[in-house]
Amino acid sequence: MKKETPKKIHIIGSVGSGKTTLAKELSSKLDMPYYELDNVVWIRNKSGDIRRTEQERKEYLNSIMQSESWIIEGVHNEDWVSNCFRSADLIIFLDTKYSIRTYRIIKRFLKQKLRLEKSNYKPTFEMFLKMFKWNRYFENVGKVNFFNKYAIHKGKIEIITNTNQIKKFLN
Repeated sequence: MKKETPKKIHIIGSVGSGKTTLAKELSSKLDMPYYELDNVVWIRNKSGDIRRTEQERKEYLNSIMQSESWIIEGVHNEDWVSNCFRSADLIIFLDTKYSIRTYRIIKRFLKQKLRLEKSNYKPTFEMFLKMFKWNRYFENVGKVNFFNKYAIHKGKIEIITNTNQIKKFLN
């Protein structure tokens, strides 16, 4: 018997873990829209991003979750996204090696500075340094918090540690 394709997928992982890349691939393969949680937090604006209020963020995320199908990706595992984890048919936890994430952060920054890759934010040196901080925080705190807080969903959590597992998962 073939397993049913999930209609609501939540992808979580650190900066540089491959969340957006995987979300785009799944979106294309499954013909489902994908959403970045950073764009739920921020209203993107050429003159500078504006942080949504907690109420605006909650309403926006709820409107996405009301859809028949979605892929939501982000690093966030705070209370405001708990309904998203609960509603998901599948939660993909990208547990990419710390060294690979670090390499990807550097590569992404260089590509953005050379205008070879688009970003949702202004790729400043300050932002570049913050990404290393966020990567370390996720490794030491975020990962532990996720598994402590959302262990109740363990039956629908798929942990992926490398690109070979992603390829296998996609097929």
